[in-house]
Amino acid sequence: MNILILNSGSSSIKFQLIEMPSEALICSGLIERIGNDDAVLNYKTTSTSIKQTDAIKTHNEGLQKIVELLLDPEKGVIKSTDVIKIVGHRVVHGGNSFSSTTLITDEVKKDIQKYAALAPLHNPGNLQGILVAEAFFPLAKQVAVFDTAFHRTIPEKASKYAIPNELYEEQGIQLYGFHGTSHQYVSEKAIEYLKLKTSKIISIHLGNGCSMTAIKDGKSIDHSLGFTPSNGLIMGTRSGDIDHGIIYHLVHNLGYTVEKVKDVLTNKSGMLGLTGFGDLRDIEAEAEKGNSNCILALEMNAYRIKKYIGAYVSTMNGLDAIIFTAGIGENSSVIRRLACTDMDFFGIELDEAKNELKSKELREINTKNSKVKVLVIPTNEELEIAKQAYQLLY
Repeated sequence: MNILILNSGSSSIKFQLIEMPSEALICSGLIERIGNDDAVLNYKTTSTSIKQTDAIKTHNEGLQKIVELLLDPEKGVIKSTDVIKIVGHRVVHGGNSFSSTTLITDEVKKDIQKYAALAPLHNPGNLQGILVAEAFFPLAKQVAVFDTAFHRTIPEKASKYAIPNELYEEQGIQLYGFHGTSHQYVSEKAIEYLKLKTSKIISIHLGNGCSMTAIKDGKSIDHSLGFTPSNGLIMGTRSGDIDHGIIYHLVHNLGYTVEKVKDVLTNKSGMLGLTGFGDLRDIEAEAEKGNSNCILALEMNAYRIKKYIGAYVSTMNGLDAIIFTAGIGENSSVIRRLACTDMDFFGIELDEAKNELKSKELREINTKNSKVKVLVIPTNEELEIAKQAYQLLY
C-alpha cells in the first residue's frame, strides 16, 4: 500500500512516498522557499535525483509540482493518483483535542485552524497542505499525526503552569509539547538498540526549531517547549526561555506593540539575533574565524542544552542515554561536543573521534567508559507518520 507523507510548513513541503507495511521508501523530496521566485525543489528515487529552482508561489503550486513528478513517465513512480491510498500529514499543534493519530474530517480541520494562533509558523501551512492534498488525491484517506500527541503522557505536575486554575481548566493553557513524532521515533530506536526493558532517555531534537524530552520507559514525562513552540532551548530565530517581564518592559517602557514583540521573539531572536546569521553552518564557520558573537552564541546554545539535561536527570532520577537528532543534532559535531563537555558528573563522556565521524546511521559517540550512552540517531518523522497512519486504518 502506498502512503504519501506531507510535512507542510509555512514556506515548505517535505514529502515521502512509502510502501506499507514493508516501510520501503519509494521516493522523497523537499520544496523550500514557497512564495518566492527561487523556490528549490529536490526529488529523489532509487534511480533519479533532481534539484531545480523555480517560481513556486503557493502550496497548491508546490503540490502540483510533486504530483507531476510522481506521475512523470520517465522520472515518476506511480501511474495514477488513485494508487495513493493514504495521505499522512504532520500537524504541529493539536491542543487538548487530539491525543492520537486521527482521520481528518471537517471538524478536525476546524480544530487545526483553531490552534493556528498557538503555532503560527506551522499549523496554517499544515492545514493548507491538507486542503491541497484533498483536491489532488480525492480517493485517499487523509490522516493527521500531531506533534503534541506523544506528550499527552506528561503528568499534570509537569504540564500545568502556576497561573490561575481557570486559565488551565477553561482556556486550556498548559504545556503541550512538540516534535513528538521525532522524539517518539528516535527514542523507540534507542530502546530497541540498547535492548532496554526499563529506560531513562533524554531526546535532543536540534533543527531550526529545538526541543528536549525526558522519556521514561518510552513515555514522555517532560518537555522543553510548552503552550507554543517558543520557549526552552535557543533556536534558529526563536529566543527560547526568557523572563516574561521582558515583554512587559518592551511594551510599557520601550513602546513596542504586542505584534512587534511577537515578531522579535519569534523571527528575529535566537541564533539569528545573537549573530546575524540564520544558518548554523555559517555561525560555526565564523566562530572558527574568531567572531566573538558567534563563539558566544554557540556556548549559550550548548549551555541551555546542558541545563535541561541536568533538570531531566533529576526528574527521572537517572539516565541511560541521550540522543542527538534532527538537522543540527545529527550534523553538528560542534554543538554535540559543547553540550557534552564537563558532564562527567552525570556519567556522560564523549569520544571526540567518534563525534567527528559523518554517518547517516544510528551510532554511539561516547567513550567505552561512559556510563551514559551518547547516541546520534537520524530522525524519520515521515516514516513514523506512515506507521501511525497505517496502524490507524489497518
